[in-house]
Amino acid sequence: MPDKLVIRPEEDGKSLGEVLRKRGFSRRLRCRLKRTEGGMSRDGELIRTVDKVFEGEEIDLAPEEIPTLEASTDIPDVPVLYEDREVVVFDKPAGMPVHPSIKHQGDTLGNYFAKRYKGLPFRPVNRLDRCTSGCVIVAKSQFSAAALQGRFGKKYLAVCCGDPGETGKIDAPIARAEDSIITRCVREDGKEASTLFRRLRTGEKYSLCEVTPLTGRTHQIRVHFAHIGFPLAGDSLYGGSTEDIGRQALHCISVSFVSPDDDENHIISSPLPADMESLIP
Repeated sequence: MPDKLVIRPEEDGKSLGEVLRKRGFSRRLRCRLKRTEGGMSRDGELIRTVDKVFEGEEIDLAPEEIPTLEASTDIPDVPVLYEDREVVVFDKPAGMPVHPSIKHQGDTLGNYFAKRYKGLPFRPVNRLDRCTSGCVIVAKSQFSAAALQGRFGKKYLAVCCGDPGETGKIDAPIARAEDSIITRCVREDGKEASTLFRRLRTGEKYSLCEVTPLTGRTHQIRVHFAHIGFPLAGDSLYGGSTEDIGRQALHCISVSFVSPDDDENHIISSPLPADMESLIP
């Protein structure tokens, strides 16, 4: 089935190419649509990117060929925090990967999505590490994925070892460690990375912080807190104590985005898991 792009009032009389560009379709994706036979059509007739479109028209776009994942029948249900015709936000539990891998086949969020939405390609907008819990946005079509890419906000709660202070900003470039394909480190030749944090509660051993990553580097929050001397509780990869929790104490508590379905801003939240809550009584 093709994806349908409904032309909005403010797009009336503009070229299809301009509409696609402003909706967030990358140059690569626009070129793919132009080169694909039947890639773009209106009322069954082919349409070019230079052609004008008008309010209320439905433009059919050939879906990008993304393999449909295996629908696992015995995978536990994942809570849905929000859903409309274009977007669904899941509350991913700790321990569940987002994508299948060699070690994880059939037990991922992608497999659950395939079970819930049979035949629909899996298009996660944001990604979380396997042991990080919380909000994951998944687009239901290629144009909603394009519209949301790089246009969403996210906040985390993290429990770190010790007390990092009331507020802070961590500016430290992140690179892949030379002896690992997984581990990241702070290094001068790394990519720019910035993280804001605000301490919410503190106890004898740990502090609960609200964290806003300003960039999106792999393991950014984990690496940055370890860099300033306050690794996340449970994060054995970066020096955190595993005495009281067996996974990194990191939770994506909220995401914010404008849904392509209703063009309204949404802020979706997830409650703090019990294993993290218990660390800060």
